[in-house]
Amino acid sequence: MERMQSMTEAAKRQASEDTESRILVAPDARRRGLLKVPGLFALGSLAVMSLGESMPAWAQAQSGSTKDDIAILNVALGLEYQAIAAYQVGAESGLLQKPVLDTAVKFQTHHKAHAQVLAGTVSKLGGSPVMAKKPAEYSFPTDQLKTQADVLRFAAGLEKGATAAYLGVLPNFHNRELTKAAGSILGDEAMHWAVLLSVLGEDPVPGAFVG
Repeated sequence: MERMQSMTEAAKRQASEDTESRILVAPDARRRGLLKVPGLFALGSLAVMSLGESMPAWAQAQSGSTKDDIAILNVALGLEYQAIAAYQVGAESGLLQKPVLDTAVKFQTHHKAHAQVLAGTVSKLGGSPVMAKKPAEYSFPTDQLKTQADVLRFAAGLEKGATAAYLGVLPNFHNRELTKAAGSILGDEAMHWAVLLSVLGEDPVPGAFVG
């Protein structure tokens, strides 16, 4: 009995130490006023919608053929190109501290990997992958990015929008194998969103459900 109590106390101490360690990773987020620009979350979500009017259809229309699947995948591909461009804007802003910049670049490489897989899948299905736009064509709110927190909040809005978009499309594929691939990408987008929220000093898992 004493041994079990000792093990329990040790586990509690370790959990406390782990929590403290996680808190120390975020560099004084609240003290530096990183939560002062809530509107940038909305801007990030609006930037996702700037891909075009096809975005709502992607999340709502039921695919009935391979042709429809290709159209959905191409919208997803456009979304990934947009994320790549957004992280490039953040990386070149000069506002990100080294550890944060490294993470942003890592997230960008994830989006590049998503884009590569999506483009390859479109080609294998007999379609033509959409091309990436120039960064200026996305109309990112660069004039409102004044601090590192602004960049992170903007990126979090994009990742939140991407997570919701992939979630919306999962039931719609004609080829059910594509659902697995989209679900895998959704998971990565959600992890990006959670990490960004954590660095901003916010709850990284704000709810039991996504969407």
